[in-house]
Amino acid sequence: MENSTQILTVSELTKEIRRTLEESFQQVTVVGEISNFKSHISGHWYFSLKDSSAVINCTMWKGFNQYVFFTPQDGMKIIVNGKLTVYPPRGSYQLDIRSMKPAGLGELQEAFEKLKKKLEAEGLFDEKFKKPVPVFPSKIGIVTAIDGAAFRDLVSVAKRRYPLVELVIAPARVQGSGAAESIVNSIKLLNKSGDIDVIIVGRGGGSIEDLWAFNEEVVARAIFKSRVPVISGVGHEVDFTIADYVADLRAPTPSVAMELATPDAMEIENYIKEFLLKSSRIIDEQIEEKNGDILSLLKSYGFRIPLEIVNKKSQQIDITINRILQSIERFSLVYDKKISLLAKSMETYDIQRSLKRGFVLVKQNSKFVTRAAKFNKEKKASLKFYDGEVITR
Repeated sequence: MENSTQILTVSELTKEIRRTLEESFQQVTVVGEISNFKSHISGHWYFSLKDSSAVINCTMWKGFNQYVFFTPQDGMKIIVNGKLTVYPPRGSYQLDIRSMKPAGLGELQEAFEKLKKKLEAEGLFDEKFKKPVPVFPSKIGIVTAIDGAAFRDLVSVAKRRYPLVELVIAPARVQGSGAAESIVNSIKLLNKSGDIDVIIVGRGGGSIEDLWAFNEEVVARAIFKSRVPVISGVGHEVDFTIADYVADLRAPTPSVAMELATPDAMEIENYIKEFLLKSSRIIDEQIEEKNGDILSLLKSYGFRIPLEIVNKKSQQIDITINRILQSIERFSLVYDKKISLLAKSMETYDIQRSLKRGFVLVKQNSKFVTRAAKFNKEKKASLKFYDGEVITR
């Protein structure tokens, strides 16, 4: 009796399973906890999604994960949307994720506390690492979105308080996917400039999701590594981000950040006026005091015979000057004689004079021949006369 059961190959069976699963689960929404999260060098994400009873492998390609506003962490509960796929070489199925969001605000808050605890343990919040903010900055770097209200507030405050300062803008995305990397790149760019005195990193208010870029670890480490002091001005007064804890100085709003970074021109003007007034008063008092001292001295015995004292000192000066002039004259005569003797000696040793008198300079192999014993009859010689040079053969 012939067996009517169809025999399938492994590939055929896997193909049927894949078709059935992918057609049945083309779009699913799943909630679960992240585990074994890995961001590959290619930009793709690989991780598992689990609950108390099951686990499923997940992938999220770079083209989709770039729209996720937060960095996933192990233990975070999330809601994903995607499709079920089968990977034939391993005979396994997985979720191909198209979108991702936290399961609730509690998940973001938990991630915030977890990162805060980690960075605090590493010392990134320690006061000993805080760099002082200069009192009179020449250039202030700004990292924010140039189309936001925060940017306009920063510029307005700078013009009002300290119009002498130069603002250097490093535009950055401050919300949504890619915002953290954009902020990091702008901070690094301002540090490379080499002439920035202080950097303000900030944005206006918003929800915890809107401000999340400032809670990313890469942003915190970029602020900590910044050579230039960083002031954070993120959100409203009640908003606190990881960037606030790492920054050298925290401001409750972007506007206050600029106020902390700049002196007040009006205060400086008032200080100068007060200083000048106080200085003038002190100088007048000292002049009056010294004037009284001078009048007392003029009335003393020493100033009753000033002309006699001046004449005596003048005579002593004349005597000293005459002695100096006499000494100079004696030295001049002596050195004139020495110079004359040296001049005659130099004339005696003048080669041209000797050649004119009939002497000849003999040279072989570029060297002068000073003795007959050193003359080589087999070699050419150069004979230098007063009126020219002759080569012997």
